[in-house]
Amino acid sequence: MTKTILAVDDSASIRQMVAFTLKSAGYEVLDAVDGQDGLDKAKSNNISLVLTDQNMPRMDGLTLIRTLRTLPQYKSTPILMLTTESSDAMKQQGRAAGATGWLVKPFDPQKLLEVVKKVIG
Repeated sequence: MTKTILAVDDSASIRQMVAFTLKSAGYEVLDAVDGQDGLDKAKSNNISLVLTDQNMPRMDGLTLIRTLRTLPQYKSTPILMLTTESSDAMKQQGRAAGATGWLVKPFDPQKLLEVVKKVIG
């Protein structure tokens, strides 16, 4: 069964790069333009992994993670932050919200695939 990854980012170019990288490795990719869009798509699809940016309009990444973690189907789903934010304080907030891991933009496609493979196989 193909694993579906939800990529949430307000940057169209980042969404395209993430989708291209993941699709070339055989994953199915849904994308969302912000946290609210991501939440809506997560609720109506069976998602294996969520990749989210932090700084977005309508709903930021940390709020999205906290909200997803309240839903039974996303209690243990891996959620990775893919963001320009790299401070230890922000990473701690991410962990507290329920993030599984952290990748800093700009990302290395090979590194992204390694991390994704590690968390969802």
